[in-house]
Amino acid sequence: MKLDFSKNTDGLIPAIIQDSETKNVLMLGYMNSEAYDKTIETRKVTFYSRSKQRLWTKGEESGNFLHLIDVKNDCDNDTLLIQVKPEGPTCHKGTDSCWGLENKTDYGFISDLENTIKIRRENADSEKSYVASLFKLGINKIAQKVGEEAIEVVIEAKDENDDLFLSESADLLFHYLILLQAKGFQLNDVVNVLKSRKK
Repeated sequence: MKLDFSKNTDGLIPAIIQDSETKNVLMLGYMNSEAYDKTIETRKVTFYSRSKQRLWTKGEESGNFLHLIDVKNDCDNDTLLIQVKPEGPTCHKGTDSCWGLENKTDYGFISDLENTIKIRRENADSEKSYVASLFKLGINKIAQKVGEEAIEVVIEAKDENDDLFLSESADLLFHYLILLQAKGFQLNDVVNVLKSRKK
């Protein structure tokens, strides 16, 4: 990998630290060529500490190491994206990231939808909220609804109307997310099972 440490007068380049699983950005540090070489050699992320004026392996005092998974350089060869497996919190303040964000997998809109389902289950009026009404009816009704939606997806898959197929697919996914929560799970639990099957 060709890196340009000469672009900045201090010989340092930024190193963006990203969790290899969740893809969340955990922190930003700086590396000189020695820190980079030590990171590659030890497989533990090492920075050049501007305050200590020396090499500093993250976790050398706390035990919260950043285990190296992969390194990529940017188009100008003067910034690193380092993917890691964190051992404990990353920030010296004890949080998962230096921005105070929890390092959990986020599926964007799907995660937002799961949160909405959770809120409706806990707080909504079952006479005004469809989600709350399903939870009130119980697991059997929810499971039945998933079965009905699955059959409708199969029927539409055999026809040529893509809009209806996608609409029924959305209904199935929505009701499946409700069923997962009724059973005490979330989509990430299913994803973890799929990951465990990867060969």
